[in-house]
Order: sequence, then structure tokens, then C-alpha cells
Amino acid sequence: MRRTVLSTIAIVALLAVTGCGQHDDSGSGAQGGGASGVGDRKNVVIGLTVSRTGKYTAESTNQFNGLKLWADQVNGEGGIKVGDSSLKVVLKSYDDESEKTRVQQLFTRLINNDKADFLVSPYSSGLTEAASVVAEQNQKVMLAIGAASDSIFQAGLQYAFQLYTPASRYLTGSVDLLEQKDPAAKRIAVVHEEETFSTDVAEATKKYIEEQGKVQVVLFEGYPTGTADFGPFISRIAAAKPDAVIGGGHFEDGSTLVRELYARKLPLKMVSILVAPSVPEFAQLGPAADGVVGPSQWEPEVAFSEAVAKDAGKEWFGPEGDAFVADYQKAYGEKPGYHAAGGYIAGVLLQQAIEKSGSIESDQVKKVLQDVDALTFWGALKFSNEKGDYGRQVGHEMVQIQWQSGGAKLTRQIVYPDQGKTADFQPLGW
Repeated sequence: MRRTVLSTIAIVALLAVTGCGQHDDSGSGAQGGGASGVGDRKNVVIGLTVSRTGKYTAESTNQFNGLKLWADQVNGEGGIKVGDSSLKVVLKSYDDESEKTRVQQLFTRLINNDKADFLVSPYSSGLTEAASVVAEQNQKVMLAIGAASDSIFQAGLQYAFQLYTPASRYLTGSVDLLEQKDPAAKRIAVVHEEETFSTDVAEATKKYIEEQGKVQVVLFEGYPTGTADFGPFISRIAAAKPDAVIGGGHFEDGSTLVRELYARKLPLKMVSILVAPSVPEFAQLGPAADGVVGPSQWEPEVAFSEAVAKDAGKEWFGPEGDAFVADYQKAYGEKPGYHAAGGYIAGVLLQQAIEKSGSIESDQVKKVLQDVDALTFWGALKFSNEKGDYGRQVGHEMVQIQWQSGGAKLTRQIVYPDQGKTADFQPLGW
């Protein structure tokens, strides 16, 4: 049975507050009053934790870089407009070390000591679930980026808003892609890291495959977080004789799994892995990455625009994708992946809600967020208002990417859906 938010809130009170790993990117803010919550304030404080160390470092760093780019741009333009005031953005962050046990301590500190006005979640569903307890207890709006698990938003939350396509829809596109490109493929191994997000994705994918009834799940198995040697696990995959392997977890385990699958040269028609293929560093696997597929929340080539939003009858806010990509490359020297784009769009969305509400009070900003039905360079954004599902993302959709060599440098291409593809699907390069 799922643990509810109310039953876990008590945990927060038992945790000691720690000051380790503090990182303040732009100063500090004083609290003020008034109906808008501004008073004589000069800053709006956004609190978050970043995995500067531990297993989530790559994804979390990219996510934070996107958020910081937004903050730097807003501050360069004078700040967020709230009525007659302009508030500079302060990002107050700590290193959560990729550990759930630190998250609630640090989010408690962010609220009680650092007086954060709004919260941004850590990377990963497991860490976000821990942070959501603190946000809910303190009635603070938290934008959940890097967290796709459906189960977090089925626990009665009222202040968290999910930006990612939920886990239940993460790998269904890979299944559809396989069926479309190779109808002869009938056997799939679904493997996953044993943690919240990956398990949610794997279970939803298995259910989808069974409901479709076109292919068979010949292996459904998890592996412990931190697995560094997949030899015995890959032997079990080989014994099941799958046509495709679908699943994975996060960057480190996903990359290791792919590297070892490549070393064994299993005769597979497709490998689709969570998270890792969407991170630019995945290309460092070289030939092992060639042909690997993965779901992506966003890609630089996705061409949403204000004109597209107008045709769809949706609100548009924020820059277009080309501008974000150019700015990110200038700031960080590399093309952004979806983790960076998610961090940036979280800031854009929060700014829009603050300015539209004319307030930095959580309940006022929450009223704007719950009614969002918009298009941004990230894609569609809309949140469920249903009881027991509140704040879950219902507008955004995934694309399927594939690393392709083309006989030269590896590039990341969109291969599904067809209307958004930048290249045709290719067989594994193994």
C-alpha cells in the first residue's frame, strides 16, 4: 500500500537540520508582508537541492544549469515583475549527495532558515518524493522537475506540479517504435533499476505490452541500485532470448548496462534505455552507443513556436527553442539535453505564474499554475486538477531518440513519432 503524504509528514519533525553543502547563487532575501507577499522585498528566494555528488550528478548538474541560466537572464533584465516591484531571483541550494536521507533535512532548512518562497525538486523521483513531504507540510509550491513517477502525484499532494511526462508513458513509444519498424520482433526483456521511477516505468511498460498483445514479455526483472557488474544479469537476459531489451534506470547504471550488453554482442534488434541516452555524455560510450534508443522529454530539434501555439489555441510564454539552445551553448559550451531544458522551463513557468498572479504567496501562485494550459519550447504543459491526481502532468508528450553514427561522429536523432523525426530508425550498430 502506498504511503500517504499525511502519514509521512511526521518524519520531517524527527530529522535534524544540517548546513552542509550550502550554495547561494545570487545573494539572500529578506521577508516582507502585504497581500502580494512582497512588502519591501528585493528578492524572491527559490530553494532546491542539487546532486553535486553521488549517482545523479550528471543529470542533476544539467538540470541546475538550465535553471541557473533562466535566473541569470531574468536578473539581467531587472528581475521578476510583481505589481510595481521587480524582484531579483536568488537560487539557494545544497548538495543532497544523491541521498534521500538528506533531502528532507535540507528542504526543511531551505524553508525554515533560508526562507525560501518557492521550491524546485531534486533530480529523480525518489528524491522528489522525499522533498514533496516537506513542501506539503509547509504549503510551499514546488515545481517537480526530473521526477516522472505517477505514484508521487497519487498520494494527495496539493502543492507539487510535475513538468515531465509521467513514468506510465515513458517507454510505450519505444514499444510502438519496435512494432512499427520490425513487426517480426516478438520477444521483449523489460529490465529496470529497483527504485521508484524505474520500477514505475517498467511496470507500466509491461502492462502496456500485455494490453497491446502484439509482443511477449520474456523477462521482467530488476537489479539493485548501484549495480556495477551486470555479467550475471546479462546472462539471464541472454537465456531469455529477447529480440529487444527495454528499461534501465539512470545515467550511471544505464550506461554500464549498455556497455556490457555491447561487450556480449547479444543479437538484439533494439535496445531502449531510460535517461542515459538523453545525456550528452552517453556519446562517450563510442560504438556501444551506436543505435541505442531512449525516451526524451525534449530535444533541441523539437520545433514548438508561438505560431504553433496560436494555431492550437494555447497560451505561449518563454523563448523559442532556438534561442534557449543558443544561450545554453554560449553559457556552458555544449548543446542542452532535456534535463537542462526542464530546469530552464521550470523557471519560466514559475516566473509566468508569479507575474500573472501578482504575488509571491504560494496559494496565489498555485491558483495560476493549476489552470495552465499552454505551449512552450518544451512542449505542452497542463496539470491534472483531479482529486488524488492533482498536479500530475497531463499535457506533455515524449519523443524517442537514437544515437546514430552515420559512419562518422555519433549524433542524437529523433526517430519517433514520424511527424517529428529528424532521421530514420537504424538497426543497432553492434
